Amino acid sequence: MSDEDGPDGSDGADGADFETTELTAPRPLSGVDLARAALARARKEARARGTAAPAKRQRGSRPAGGADRDPGDPQLLGETLSRLLVERGWDVPVAVAGVIERWAEIAGADLAEHCRPEKFEAGVLQLIAESTAWATQVRLLLPPLHRRLDDVVGHGVVTRIEVRGPTGPDWRRGALRVRGPGPRDTYG
Repeated sequence: MSDEDGPDGSDGADGADFETTELTAPRPLSGVDLARAALARARKEARARGTAAPAKRQRGSRPAGGADRDPGDPQLLGETLSRLLVERGWDVPVAVAGVIERWAEIAGADLAEHCRPEKFEAGVLQLIAESTAWATQVRLLLPPLHRRLDDVVGHGVVTRIEVRGPTGPDWRRGALRVRGPGPRDTYG
């Protein structure tokens, strides 16, 4: 037997008895490995150009007030909506809509049963009472109600509160009106 023979006396030419290592071509990257390779390549190119990203902060360490936030960073939804409302001038209409939606909480359950907000235009909130007695009662309660509205909506948003009692039906139709005794003047 020679030194190259296998343990069974064969010459090992068929390779069945010896461990062989084959040199294989690297398999193509896919999925996460492909993304990592692309990211590493991009970082290397950025370092070569001198435009590398700043070093990462330690996890959990956040600067006070978010001073080093980039415009491209993800933003908090509440902050983004608040900024959008102010930029577009929608903050006052949204606040007033909140008043109408939460009227029972703001005015109190008893008052909300008998009086409701109808519209808000140019700083004037118009309330409709279910009876003339309740309209008088609401007029007596205007100072504390106005203070409560200033707390909820903001000072100066509601400049005046008008209270109306119930009204009869309006028989007028259309934009043109004719003065006269009324709609039932020809009834016989």
